Amino acid sequence: MATVDPGRIMSQLLSCQDITKAFGIQTLFTGVSLGIHSGDRIGLIGPNGAGKSTLLKILCGLESPDSGRIFVKKHVRVSYLPQSDIFAEDRSVADNLYDALKDLDLDETEQYNRVHTLLSLGEFRDTDQPVQLLSGGWRKRLAICRALVVHPDVLVMDEPTNHLDIQGILWLEKMLQARLPESPVAWIMVSHDRRFLENTVNRVIELSAVYPGGSFQVNGRYSDFVLKRETFLDQQQAREERLANKVRRETEWLRRGPKARTTKARYRIDEAHRLQEELGRVRTRNRMTDNVEIAFDATGRKTKKLLVARKISKSYGDNTLFCDLDLTLSPGTRIGLLGPNGCGKSTLMQILAAAGKDSGPRPDSGEIRVADGVQIVSFDQKREQLDQTLTLKRALAPDGDSVIYQGRSLHVVSWAKKFLFNTDQLETPVSRLSGGEQARILIANLMRTPADILLLDEPTNDLDIPSLDVLEESLQEFGGAVVLVTHDRFLLERLCDRLLGFDPRGTTGWFADCDQWLRHLSGGEKSRTAAARTDKYAGRETKARKKKPGKLSYMDQREYDQMEEKIMTAETEQEKLRLQMEDPVTASDPALAAECWEKLQRIEEEISRLYARWEELEEKRQG
Repeated sequence: MATVDPGRIMSQLLSCQDITKAFGIQTLFTGVSLGIHSGDRIGLIGPNGAGKSTLLKILCGLESPDSGRIFVKKHVRVSYLPQSDIFAEDRSVADNLYDALKDLDLDETEQYNRVHTLLSLGEFRDTDQPVQLLSGGWRKRLAICRALVVHPDVLVMDEPTNHLDIQGILWLEKMLQARLPESPVAWIMVSHDRRFLENTVNRVIELSAVYPGGSFQVNGRYSDFVLKRETFLDQQQAREERLANKVRRETEWLRRGPKARTTKARYRIDEAHRLQEELGRVRTRNRMTDNVEIAFDATGRKTKKLLVARKISKSYGDNTLFCDLDLTLSPGTRIGLLGPNGCGKSTLMQILAAAGKDSGPRPDSGEIRVADGVQIVSFDQKREQLDQTLTLKRALAPDGDSVIYQGRSLHVVSWAKKFLFNTDQLETPVSRLSGGEQARILIANLMRTPADILLLDEPTNDLDIPSLDVLEESLQEFGGAVVLVTHDRFLLERLCDRLLGFDPRGTTGWFADCDQWLRHLSGGEKSRTAAARTDKYAGRETKARKKKPGKLSYMDQREYDQMEEKIMTAETEQEKLRLQMEDPVTASDPALAAECWEKLQRIEEEISRLYARWEELEEKRQG
């Protein structure tokens, strides 16, 4: 729970005790305490509106609590990575890092080493490129490098994976796991990416009014936290039932006749009132577990093929996004799209959304056929469908004071409550709502329209973890087809039965999971055969599948026999490089650390390629 361990107070780098914060009549949190120690990798989670970002700002001294105390150990440097990436747009990526060092007492050589080491680790090829030309993903990388260039003791990060594609998220995971001179002694971050949390944190704190003290803390991975949170909430629910029974008995006792009242002990009357107050507090906390109600309405159509795309291609100038792509959507289909930012995922979604309509983008070649009357509903990641000038009430119910959902009429107040909106928010302009709240409006609008095909382009942006859990369940229960673009690996792997991977060369292929797609990208040309399993996952009988099992060729067999030894050699080299990264000599030399880091990345890519090739040869042997 939200307590400070007395035995570790002296080792704390940064801590807060019994802090409370409110904005107007809205109380964000009350009596929250936490301490950050050397080696802590803390994930801060909680529902939208719980005050996570505000708590980070308080820890960094950017905002003041209404009550409580903040402690920062002497000489501890804290660096803050906000959600919004603000730069000197017309200056270069290098200049923006130099600007971050101007208040530090460093000579020119040290500044140069720090800046160019971070840019090398960030994989920036052109250090003179103006920031205004960077994509959202590269801006986020630069912001992370800027937070690290000051060599902080404590790194505070607010949604660090925002705008990063899957490869960018994996890069950030490596940066956080590496032991470099730039690495912070401890960090705390807000994130809703469950797989990222699982891979990077050793402690999880949930900020929520459902807990006594306003927070719940567990040492361990995110999966450990989920299990212990479930146990705690079950125990709290059971406690409410036990208290309710006790209060019922004491209330009956208090209501006995005047004769009995003369014999009552004062302490028992006081105890009865105390039990009633405690029951009220526990009951209130248990009622705070309400989640958004998401349930997509399917038409129930049984058509075997809702949409069929054959040999479709799309290019912009000399840039080929995809070519000769085949795609079939049927009821129950769950397809995820994978690829770097700008590879063509959103373009494909727009083309599918326009299928069968008179307007909208079209493929350059190939054809798309849709069944008669198919209902296609889209979620736009840019939220262009949402009029920012409307009130929340009008955005939820465009045609009056009620909406039609699954054939019945619901008043807008009841409809709003399904998405955790309060009645007093209904007249609030959409522009003043948070990103998570706007995402819930769009999902609400999707739910009002029965669909055969759902096209969801980054629906998870800004949603808190409880909403993500409900979204996942509702998509699993949806009877139509789903095409999903998201960087949430957890959702992709739990929901999708096929993944369509894009690569910068304009080729696509079908994959079983994210790891297989990543191995394909790192393996280069030789791993393309792994991606050529399109026919297997699309269910077509191809010549390759009709071939009878056969032995490996002489050269393939020779390669197969040597593969295990090659992998062992590469993994030995990988371990040596990891030890070298931890060596104080390496850590004190930025140029040597950067060189070692690059070698480690290359050997890890080689290991991925070897494993992919080994798997490919094994499949050939098995036929």
